[in-house]
Amino acid sequence: MRVFPRIVPVADRAVLIELGGAVGPEVQAQVWALDRALRDDPVAGQVELVPAMVNLMLVFDPLVTDHAAVRAGVEGRVAALAEAVVDGAEREVLVCYDAPYAPDLTAVAEQAGLSSEAVIAAHLAGEYRVAMYGFAPGYAYLSGVAEAIRLPRKAAPVRGVAAGSVIIAGGQCLVTTLTMPTGWWVIGRSRTRILTGDEGRPFLFDVGDRVRFRRVTAAEMEGGA
Repeated sequence: MRVFPRIVPVADRAVLIELGGAVGPEVQAQVWALDRALRDDPVAGQVELVPAMVNLMLVFDPLVTDHAAVRAGVEGRVAALAEAVVDGAEREVLVCYDAPYAPDLTAVAEQAGLSSEAVIAAHLAGEYRVAMYGFAPGYAYLSGVAEAIRLPRKAAPVRGVAAGSVIIAGGQCLVTTLTMPTGWWVIGRSRTRILTGDEGRPFLFDVGDRVRFRRVTAAEMEGGA
C-alpha cells in the first residue's frame, strides 16, 4: 500500500510529489496549497511547477541543486499543508448558449432528460474551480459540473471545434483556446480571453481559482458588448 505524500525522482531534473491515490476535493486542495506555497517560497533551483489532480511535478535546474535537496525543501512545505487553505480569485467567463455557438446543447438536453434552458441553468449554477492545466496551452480543466448534466465523452471526437467553445464531459468543463478536435460536448461559446498575451501571466486563471459563468446573447457575442 502506498503512503502519501510520496516524493518520486523524475529523470535528473524533477520530482513528482504525490499527495493521494484518487481524485477528490481534499487531495486537490492539498495540490493547490502546495503549488501556492512553492510559488510564494520556491526551493533553490526551482524552474517550473506542474500541478495536476493528485500530484505536482517540480522541475529544477540540476546545475543548481539535486533530488535530495529538493526533497528536503518540499517535505517542509508538505508538512505545513494541513493548515493551508487556497480560496483562489474569482474569475468571470462570458458564455453564449445561442445558435450557432452551442451545437450540442439539444443533444445534452435530450440525454440528460432536461430542457435546453434547464441545461443552461445547471451549467450556470455550477461551482467551478480550476483543477489543472493540460492537453493544450491555456486548457484549464474546471471541476464542478452539476450532476444533472454530467455525460460521458462522445463516442468519436469532432474536428474543427472553434476556439472559445465551452465544453463539458463528466464532472469537468473547459473553455478551449485553439481550434482543435474534441469528444466533449459543446454547449456554448465564450469571448473571454483565456490566453492573455502577457508573458508574465500567460493564462487568465491560476489553479485553485473559482470561475463563474455569465450568460450573454448572440448579439452581445457578435457586437462585443
